[in-house]
Amino acid sequence: MKVAALRRAIPATALLLGAIVPPAACAQSAGEVTAFENVTVIPMDSERSLPGHTVLVQGDRIVAVGPSASVAVPGGARRVDGRGKYLVPGLAEMHGHVPPPSAPAQLTEDVLFLYLAGGITTVRGMLGAEGQLDLRRRTARGELLGPTLYLAGPSFNGNSVNGVDDAVRMVREQRAAGWDLLKIHPGLTRAEYDAMARTAAQEGLRFGGHVPADVGLMHALRMGQETFDHVDGYVEYVGGATEPMDPAKLDSAVRATREAGAWVVPTMALWEVLHVTLPLDSLMAYPELRYVSPQSVQQWVNAYNQRRGAPQYNAEVARRTIEARQQVLAALHRGGAGILMGTDAPQQFSVPGFSLHREFPRMRAAGMSPYDIIATGTRNVGEYFRRNDTFGTIAVGRRADLLLLDADPLADVANLQRIAGVMARGRWLPADEIRTRLEAIAARHPR
Repeated sequence: MKVAALRRAIPATALLLGAIVPPAACAQSAGEVTAFENVTVIPMDSERSLPGHTVLVQGDRIVAVGPSASVAVPGGARRVDGRGKYLVPGLAEMHGHVPPPSAPAQLTEDVLFLYLAGGITTVRGMLGAEGQLDLRRRTARGELLGPTLYLAGPSFNGNSVNGVDDAVRMVREQRAAGWDLLKIHPGLTRAEYDAMARTAAQEGLRFGGHVPADVGLMHALRMGQETFDHVDGYVEYVGGATEPMDPAKLDSAVRATREAGAWVVPTMALWEVLHVTLPLDSLMAYPELRYVSPQSVQQWVNAYNQRRGAPQYNAEVARRTIEARQQVLAALHRGGAGILMGTDAPQQFSVPGFSLHREFPRMRAAGMSPYDIIATGTRNVGEYFRRNDTFGTIAVGRRADLLLLDADPLADVANLQRIAGVMARGRWLPADEIRTRLEAIAARHPR
């Protein structure tokens, strides 16, 4: 869907102010009731704030939204005092990863919780592993505390795919297994890619990720690739790294992206790490590294030093590449292309739940307002997953993924870090519980 159409798709009336779900519908809802009272609601259906409101949640759904005087809170409900606070939809990590089933159970639990601690209630996992679908089921059932997971299957790449027939077989197998989408990595031939894309269309299965060199950005757009993660394929098409950027090609790429209804997941901060354009000292100063094992941090340091010391490393090309990526992101935003929030966590110096806040300054530098940035992780994600569920805005019937803040994020997107509590599928985590769990994770990684 084009961004203009997306804006039309979520009218202001969708909030249903003051509405209460009919008693019959409420009776069918499972779970306890939570009321966020006298809070300023930022519904994300448009750029507006609604002070003095109450949001009522029953089970995993929002069942009422309206001025506090008009919303009756049932007896026995959990009451959350929202005075002086702001309620926004939960955020999403649209290029994230979760540990494979072979990983230690504690690591998996910690990664899932770190996402929640940062206000992330939805994760699109972008590298599936055998048996990982059970993790999606266990999290959805509440057996594991974590965000809602949508998972890509095992990667389509130059090593995993051996010919056109193999590409077709893999698509059908992943569709039958129940993966949510296909992950594309480099190395596919154009014939293999096209066979994958056509079969995915036949099977009703979406795909996204990288752009193989043999395919190219414009062909991938024509073949229906839905997400272009890491802004992959754009700088290669428009230039800017080793040759001057072509403005006509940039305009063409933006227009084609918008008209195809495709989405871009930028992961800008990580690419600065991978291109060694950030000082190692500043990376090592990230406070969130206390939630990562010293062994993992050392591996990240080693990888950083290896890239910087590699014979082929060219600091000037790296700098120009990062600048070109910023220009592309700014052009995509100005041109109305769809953008989704994502960081590729957990990854080198990208800690789940915390890495989003490393991304925000790059998005601001691309001309995005706080509202624009929040939309990439809320309403835009709800639009992307509209076939799966209803969430991403605060309205009756939406999944109860909510983030309670101590300050207004529309005034400063950095206020998304000032978390007073997180609700995921109706499960409420107040700030003190979040802090306690984070300290337990840190204690498992003594320095």
